Amino acid sequence: MQDRIRIDQLEPASYKPMIGLEQYLGTTNIEPSLKELIKVKASIINKCAYCIQMHTEQARKAGETEQRLYALAAWQESPLFTEKERVVLALTEEVTLISEQGLSDETYSTCIELLGENGMAQCIMQIVTINAWNRIALSTKMYHESN
Repeated sequence: MQDRIRIDQLEPASYKPMIGLEQYLGTTNIEPSLKELIKVKASIINKCAYCIQMHTEQARKAGETEQRLYALAAWQESPLFTEKERVVLALTEEVTLISEQGLSDETYSTCIELLGENGMAQCIMQIVTINAWNRIALSTKMYHESN
């Protein structure tokens, strides 16, 4: 792997707001396993191997099964996800790929119905935050050591 800059070392003050977002997200009502599903799904879309590895490990610690983690790639076709998880995964895809078609009215309405306004706001902030981390990891070529 090619060595690239380490933003956390070069500009440590830039990480403080990111850590602040993570601390805020730790106080939300989103279930830990659902937080990790959001992080894994966005990281898959963004092709961030570093974050995929980190968050699949965290998801398993939060009680997620291997079967459901594998099914994330085709969640629309899988019977393993609840209605709430499905709408959050749709939200994750649409917000991560926001420039393609925006956030659909259908996903927005279903999110409000199933999560409420605060729950939807919390999920959007979770999605935005993992997308920021993905961009940091990808642009600096962060990687996990092999096990």
